[in-house]
Formats: sequence, structure tokens, C-alpha cells
Amino acid sequence: MSKLLIALLVTAGLASASATAAEMNSAKTMSTPMTKDSYTMAKTNADAQYRIDNDACSSLKGNAKDICVAEAKGKDNIAKADAEAAYENTPKARQKARVAHAQANYNVAIEKCDDLAGNRKDVCVKEAKAELVKGKANANVDRVASDTGRDAAVKRADAKKEANADKRDAEYKVAIEKCDGLAAPAKDTCVSNAKTQYGKS
Repeated sequence: MSKLLIALLVTAGLASASATAAEMNSAKTMSTPMTKDSYTMAKTNADAQYRIDNDACSSLKGNAKDICVAEAKGKDNIAKADAEAAYENTPKARQKARVAHAQANYNVAIEKCDDLAGNRKDVCVKEAKAELVKGKANANVDRVASDTGRDAAVKRADAKKEANADKRDAEYKVAIEKCDGLAAPAKDTCVSNAKTQYGKS
């Protein structure tokens, strides 16, 4: 096989791995959290699938077996991390799931690099590490963005609550001021009604 053909095949394989890594690292969010029963079932299914996938590796030899085992472990870790992210439904859990995707892709890529030699192997390892770093960094950026968005929503809610309280206080003061124009006992009734309406004691 010519060196050019080998180089093309390696490049195509790395491009395919990068595309798969990008797909695997995409954020998976659930609109509603997973129930505890569904979470438990997802983990049980992941364990069962891992046993099947790992058993399938037993007929392989050498690095092909190592790649197969890494793929089986990665698939198991991803399934469990995704289930946990869906169950917890938090930015941190989703970050952990994305890191699990990146780590699984890295572990498989490193095993595949063992089929190469010399500089091609060195390049393969560096590319795998770069993808891992990118995957972890993207997961962290997304978590921070989610946290910031959540914090901003909380701050907006707090500001709105405070603004509403300020408005009610201002309206109460207006109502009390209106009562001052009345004579007793109408004034006393007006003040009492204002306190009841605006929740003052």
C-alpha cells in the first residue's frame, strides 16, 4: 500500500473520529428531568449492554481487542453519564456527561493510535489529546453559561420581587396619605383598610 494511500486513510479516519467526537460532545438536555425509576433502568440497561459489548471483544486479538474494550467501556460510561445528566437535570451533571463523551472518544482514539508508528502515531496522540481538551473546555463553557443564565434569571426574579415590594410600599403610602384627608372615624377605617390591602400590620 502506498504511503499516500495510507496517509489518506489515516486522515479520513481521523476526520471521521472528529465528526463522531463532535456529535458525541454535543450537549444533551432534557426538557423534563428523568424519573428515578427511569434512571435506575437506564443504568441497568447500560450494564447489560456493556456485558454484551465486552463479550463480543473476546474473540478479537491484539490492538483490535483493546479498541473494542475501550469502545465498550466508553459506551457504558456515556450511557450512565447521560442518564445521570437527565436525572439530575443540572448544568454540572450535563457537563459531566459531556466530559464522559470526550473521555470515551479519547480512550478509543488513543487505542487506535497504537496501530500507527513514528510521527503518525505522535500526531494521532496529540490530536486525540487536543480533542479531549476541547471537549472538556466546551463542556465547562456550556456549564458556566448555563449557571450564569440561571443566576441571571434568579437575579431578575429577585429584582422583580424587590420592585413589586417597592411599588406596594409606594401605593400604601399614597393610600395612607389619602386617609389623612378624612375625619375620624372614616380616617381610622381608611387606614385599617389600607393596611389590610397592602399587608401592613
